[in-house]
Amino acid sequence: MPINLFVKKREDGRGVVKPMAVAKPGEEARYQPADPTRIPADLVEQCLSLGRFGYLLHNREALKREHDIDRACREASDQIDDLFALVPEGFASLPKSVVDFPGCPEETIETPEFLLSRTPVTNAQFQKFVDAGGYDDLELWPNDIWPHLIDFKDQTDQPGPRFWRNSRHCKTVSNHPVVGINFYEATAYATWAGYRLPNEAEWQMASTWRIRSAANTMRRYPWGDALDTLRCNIWASGIGTTCPVENYPDGSAPNGVMNLVGNVWEWTSNEFVVADEEGNRVVADMRMNSIRGGAYDTYFAVQATGVFRTGLVSMARTHNTGFRCALTLD
Repeated sequence: MPINLFVKKREDGRGVVKPMAVAKPGEEARYQPADPTRIPADLVEQCLSLGRFGYLLHNREALKREHDIDRACREASDQIDDLFALVPEGFASLPKSVVDFPGCPEETIETPEFLLSRTPVTNAQFQKFVDAGGYDDLELWPNDIWPHLIDFKDQTDQPGPRFWRNSRHCKTVSNHPVVGINFYEATAYATWAGYRLPNEAEWQMASTWRIRSAANTMRRYPWGDALDTLRCNIWASGIGTTCPVENYPDGSAPNGVMNLVGNVWEWTSNEFVVADEEGNRVVADMRMNSIRGGAYDTYFAVQATGVFRTGLVSMARTHNTGFRCALTLD
């Protein structure tokens, strides 16, 4: 149910779009807004054009009267094969205490095989969600979040990630991971596209590759056991900002999933729950969700691993947090 929430009221009660913020001198010249997204009128072609491949496959029966649905679903399946990689079944051991000390209580979680996107969601991909009216489609958002949608604005008070302008990202970072989005924005995009966020155990399994085998091995990093700043984008790598999601192919997990460590922290679907050293649950003022993997400005190397756990306020829209999508095999 689309509805325009980004409207203010005049004194006479009529709705009027809030005026754009004024850019600083020279700022507009540096900011190169992305081109508008072309959205086909046909629903099936829309799904293919906008990258809603999971949505198309999930709703195949409902769309079966649409023309050429079989061809469209084959194309969507091929696209998912390119964008996602299979993570085999395995398990993850998550520390349950704030301080991850040797011998601390852990929760071991089995993870069935699933699909995980090879890269984080980019600005260009998120742009399609914005242009398709994702922020106005209330079906994509939890009911108790509706009153907060008015706050999910960019630098010009338009709907979009925090650091965009006029609902558009800058062309120079089209293939960088989208940032400035909170947990609910990440979840809304995933739902819109027909996917979901990975849970924390799945994310850790993908990063540490702890598959069920007689060897029972686990990696500290997607590529092995030793930190290598040539394989990831963290503070010690010297980049100082986000980079394109296809950078650092040598830092991939065995199945080709990239950027699991560094570039941006990644939202997971789990609420961040931990206890102190005496086993008492640590309670925050606001809900927090687990984020994993470290970012381009992560200074402490211990935080940029496949096993480090931390959380972020679910409504936070930071400069260094993004997300990637997952898909259940069924």
